[in-house]
Amino acid sequence: SSLKKFDEIKKANQAAAKKLVEDQLSSSSEDDDEDAEVKQGKILDKTFTIYTSQTDGDASELERTRQYMNEAFQSGAMTCLICIASVKRNQAVWSCCGCFCIFHLVCIQKWAKDSLFLVSSPLTDDDFGKKDYPWPCPKCRFEYKRSETPSRYYCYCGKVENPTVDPWLVPHSCGQICEREFKPSCGHKCLLLCHPGPCPPCPKMVTTTCHCKKAKPVPRRCSAKEWSCRLPCGRTLLCGQHACENPCHAGDCQPCPRVSKQRCVCGRQTAERLCASPQWQCDQVCRKCLPCGNHTCEQVCHAGPCGDCPRSGKRSCPCGKTKFTLPCTEDVPTCGDSCDKVLECGIHKCSQRCHRGPCEICRQEVEKQCRCGKHTKRMPCHKPYLCETKCTKIRDCQKHQCRRKCCSGNCPPCDQVCGRTLGCRNHKCPSGCHRGSCNPCPETVDVKCSCGKTVIKVPCGRERTIKPPKCKQLCSRPPTCHHSTQEKHYCHFGRCPPCRQPCQKTLTCGHLCPVPCHDEALVKQTGLHQSAGPWEQPSEPAFIRTALPCPPCEVPIPVECLGEHEVSPLPCHSANPYSCKRFCGRLLDCQNHTCMKECHHVTKLNSNADGKKAGPECSQCEEECTKPRPAGCPHRCVLPCHPGDCPSCLQMLKIKCHCKLSVLYIECLKLTCADLKEKELLISCRNQCPKELPCGHRCKEICHSGSCPLNCSQKVKLRCLCKRLKKEVQCSKIQEGQVSLECDALCKEMKRKAYEIKEAEAKAALEEEKRRQQAELEAFENRLKGRRKNKRRKDEVEVEQSSWQKYKNLIMLPVFGVAVVMV
Repeated sequence: SSLKKFDEIKKANQAAAKKLVEDQLSSSSEDDDEDAEVKQGKILDKTFTIYTSQTDGDASELERTRQYMNEAFQSGAMTCLICIASVKRNQAVWSCCGCFCIFHLVCIQKWAKDSLFLVSSPLTDDDFGKKDYPWPCPKCRFEYKRSETPSRYYCYCGKVENPTVDPWLVPHSCGQICEREFKPSCGHKCLLLCHPGPCPPCPKMVTTTCHCKKAKPVPRRCSAKEWSCRLPCGRTLLCGQHACENPCHAGDCQPCPRVSKQRCVCGRQTAERLCASPQWQCDQVCRKCLPCGNHTCEQVCHAGPCGDCPRSGKRSCPCGKTKFTLPCTEDVPTCGDSCDKVLECGIHKCSQRCHRGPCEICRQEVEKQCRCGKHTKRMPCHKPYLCETKCTKIRDCQKHQCRRKCCSGNCPPCDQVCGRTLGCRNHKCPSGCHRGSCNPCPETVDVKCSCGKTVIKVPCGRERTIKPPKCKQLCSRPPTCHHSTQEKHYCHFGRCPPCRQPCQKTLTCGHLCPVPCHDEALVKQTGLHQSAGPWEQPSEPAFIRTALPCPPCEVPIPVECLGEHEVSPLPCHSANPYSCKRFCGRLLDCQNHTCMKECHHVTKLNSNADGKKAGPECSQCEEECTKPRPAGCPHRCVLPCHPGDCPSCLQMLKIKCHCKLSVLYIECLKLTCADLKEKELLISCRNQCPKELPCGHRCKEICHSGSCPLNCSQKVKLRCLCKRLKKEVQCSKIQEGQVSLECDALCKEMKRKAYEIKEAEAKAALEEEKRRQQAELEAFENRLKGRRKNKRRKDEVEVEQSSWQKYKNLIMLPVFGVAVVMV
């Protein structure tokens, strides 16, 4: 069941996809999106640009081909001029071989039939069908025979019938090489793929010479193989006296432009004439006597002999059976035999005697069959026989019977007028009775602009849907606002566009209103209609045209702020003094601070006329004195913020001396006014400096600032390396490395003895360590012997080792260790 459902869904999806593809291919307007149009435009431009660059001659036919190709690809560009509908990809079409315009196959068949009906309607029944009347192309009026009425759908080149729809090919093209012969024929064939429109110029290369055949042959494009070398032609003109002086040209040479004296053909008159027409005839009759001597030549000026008399020689009688030899002065008599000329019926002969003039009509009675072949009757041969039987066949309109008397079976088209109301709803179809829908109304209607000066003609019925023409005449309606003239704009329907001219009304401030005219502004009306209940739908807001008041004046006027800090341009309607939001910044009475109020109005007095001093509206200074104190004074000024210098500081300073051990009380004024030396003395406690020198001794100087001197004069003891010799020297010299004490010989001997004693002690300690280890080894072996005693044989005899064997390891290891150390 699941597989069945899957197969059903699969088939439905495939059918939907197939239908979607067919719908996309059914119209050229559905599969042309913007990207495809841009790409195909680039491809066509590139193709035809290369083709044009390879062609030296006229490329007008190539431009026509480009136009037809673009129309074939663009959506809705291919339109049938008969039904005025777009030509789709999957519809059968026919292309005219004269203008290459494309029509629906059904439309062109109906057009040909209607054209033949209009031509053959005034003909009689006897004349119908005897002549093949042509029908014209709806666009170029190129005439086609009745037999050339299209009945099948072919591609553009005519090779394939009913070409398949392929989205990768030009619509209605078979995709094969065109191979149509070029026009005019040059022996080559078109190399493009099957395409609409005329074939482009032939691009083949041929070797041709110029028109006058003087230049050497050169290779050129076949479409431009005829060329001129620009040398004088030199061919002899028709006059036989002069040569053509024009540059090398195609075709016959122009007539000789020179003038010369020439005789007429008969040689009687001479006149100056163009050399291009050397032979001319005067207006005189020859009048020469013919050889018969009875008649004269009646030809106008001619060359050569006049010839024999036209009445001389053998002449036939009127029936042509007998010939007479008579003088030229006598007429030929009748022979008296029967005439025997075939009459107009084409069957019987004239039974009268030889006579002059036309024969009479055939009066013999014959058995005649009527045209429809149903009745026979005996009657004179020259009268046609038509029976009264009416034809009952249905004409090609498939609506009416023929009803023609004695019809031969070749029923003419229906001669009744269709008379159905056309799509325009104004006229009736004037065509002959036909099948299918009627053609569009052939009448035209004038569609006018608003002023009536611009008119376009459109098919009848389209006047209700087509847009009126764009008129280039200026609108002549009077302005509806307060301006004397309105802006120039073209003729239009409906209300004139809103006036965009400046209003220019004088405002209360004296300026002119600069905004666009607002006499007819659209204003939205709201709240005019109260709904009757919640079920009532809200109506759309109504817009009315009304005059709006002029907006406030926006002309910028320079205005200074209240505190006179800046000048800013303000709109005229709000040009009043304002606060710039800055601090006032005016100098207060303390001469140290400024007013911190926001920009405000200040009354100018005589004392602050300069505009920088504070006024009565400014704030009062309540700050402490913040003037800088003398260097070293840590106290603040005892007075509030004041102008001028601060008073001297009389407070006592509690300060430590240089050595930081004693606390001194000094008057601040003395300390700040003293120089460096005096400050040094004032801060000193007069005691010895407690600081320790790098050598470890105390500084000997009185309390001072900065670092202590390094030249220590303290006496210290200096010893040698073995500490046996000693000597007293100054500490500063030892620090500087100027004094040193070396060991003497006795010191060296004592040092050697001490080394020997130390070495012997180390050796004894090493031997003692070896003995201890040996004892531990023996004790361990004795413990092992007790455990194995039961396992040994009773008759085993122990062999006692010597002392050397027992202690050789303990003796040799220390000896070797000491030797290694000595080395």
